[in-house]
Amino acid sequence: MDRVSPCGACTSKDTHFFFAVLLSMAFIALLGNSLLLFLIQIDSTLHTPMYFFLSQLSCLDIGQIFIVVPKMSVGFLTQRYGISLSGCVTQIFLSVTLGSSESFLLAVMSYDRYVAICRPLQYPVLMRRTICIIMTVGIWSSSSLIILVIAVYVQSLPYCGSNVIKHFVCEFPALLKLSCTDTSAFEKVIYLDNVLIIFLPILVIFSSYIAILVQVLSMHSIERRHKALGTCLSHLIVVSIFFGASMLNYTVPVSSYSSQRSMINSVFITVVPPVLNPFIYSLRNRDVMAALKKLFVKCIPQK
Repeated sequence: MDRVSPCGACTSKDTHFFFAVLLSMAFIALLGNSLLLFLIQIDSTLHTPMYFFLSQLSCLDIGQIFIVVPKMSVGFLTQRYGISLSGCVTQIFLSVTLGSSESFLLAVMSYDRYVAICRPLQYPVLMRRTICIIMTVGIWSSSSLIILVIAVYVQSLPYCGSNVIKHFVCEFPALLKLSCTDTSAFEKVIYLDNVLIIFLPILVIFSSYIAILVQVLSMHSIERRHKALGTCLSHLIVVSIFFGASMLNYTVPVSSYSSQRSMINSVFITVVPPVLNPFIYSLRNRDVMAALKKLFVKCIPQK
């Protein structure tokens, strides 16, 4: 099999509405994340570990949009959905690498908040710039290596019969179902990798937020307590959406794979978080809003 046809069921009328919504969300995500990256770059008050990790998150979100949306848009507009096998595997590698990196990055960001709130005196040492860079490099390299091994194996599999994937993107489970060889042993390896990539960060995130919650409840200031609880709750909503969809999509056996369910989950993994992250993590933040206000003051001519 030389070519794969993602979005094999893309001729239905509902696709027009789906495409319009997805394109609108992608535009909002690109605008929000690009603005956040620009603000972090130009404002020195945002040169802190928290905003450094937020800039990495924005880069991941922008990357996901560019991997998924342009190819889908071209296919929808030209009605040509074909993609080479190597192109399909490359798309999977890039998308899953970014998704895995985001999973680990969310864990690191929760640890950053834990240190800032529960161990403030040690924060300058534990979260110094060198440590932040090392953690970021570790996230990118480990995610790339894990997914690269899987991608190389999937590329080498023999394929026969149908080459249609009823999805708007390529996915590992969909390709494995097209293979005409026994992949059960490899499916177990993928499953273990997915458990590591999903559940290890979840453990770190919820452990960090439980410690933060205990610390917050001990605060005497009711205003500070409500503010901290509101921030933590909004963060956990985004985390729950991302990891909830990831678990439904990547921790089920290939034999139980459903393209319809996977398409919905993929939107909540690749499109919804990039839309929400700038608003939940940053644009509601007082420092970011102050930086945005200063930018507008500079841009608007003074009378």
